[in-house]
Amino acid sequence: MTAKSAVIFGANGGIGSAVADSLQADSRFDTIIRFSRSDSSPVRVDLTSEASIRDAAQWTSDNHIVPSIVFVATGLLHDDSRGPEKSLRQLDADWLLENYQVNAIGPALIARHFLPLMDRGEISRFAALSARVGSISDNRLGGWYGYRASKAALNMMIRNLSIEWSRKNDQSVIVALHPGTVDTPLSQPFQGNVPPEKLFDSSHAARQLLDVLEALKPAQSGKIFAWDGTEIKP
Repeated sequence: MTAKSAVIFGANGGIGSAVADSLQADSRFDTIIRFSRSDSSPVRVDLTSEASIRDAAQWTSDNHIVPSIVFVATGLLHDDSRGPEKSLRQLDADWLLENYQVNAIGPALIARHFLPLMDRGEISRFAALSARVGSISDNRLGGWYGYRASKAALNMMIRNLSIEWSRKNDQSVIVALHPGTVDTPLSQPFQGNVPPEKLFDSSHAARQLLDVLEALKPAQSGKIFAWDGTEIKP
């Protein structure tokens, strides 16, 4: 059996680190590349900088790494001073743009530079973390304008990528994944009403997501799936 390689973006975050650790423990994988903004990353990657993503792809190519999995475990919901908008009055152009840059444009640019590096001789899997609140048909509460809209944009990017890339590799699986509510800094301000059984630790969430990803077939490429394997409608 030929050992496989995987590339994880956001590998210093709660879910990204756990996904990388889970793959590291899988004997089928011998190379796990962890990209992030930290100094420990082979190349420091900032999702708002296409140059850093391009440099990461060049480093991967130069080291003869052919990923069978690329997992984008990044996302922006709040920072030290700003959070998801609760009303129209809170809309801010700069914050909306930052949401789109991190949640939609960054993952799309990772796909641009990394899909051509992936294995075309067998099933290859590209996944990006999305969110159920990015579903337009499921939106009944409103609010969270930037996060909802940018995740909806990501879901459309995933759909487009899957259609184009299936012409180059009909064994590719390109999907968006909803991890549920995971006990990470991203969700901590919003955990108050989450039942204990629905608040996942990072390791558990990572295993769930990887199990779902591994079970998906090329015919399911371009769709959005939750942590339990159910499809989320756009």
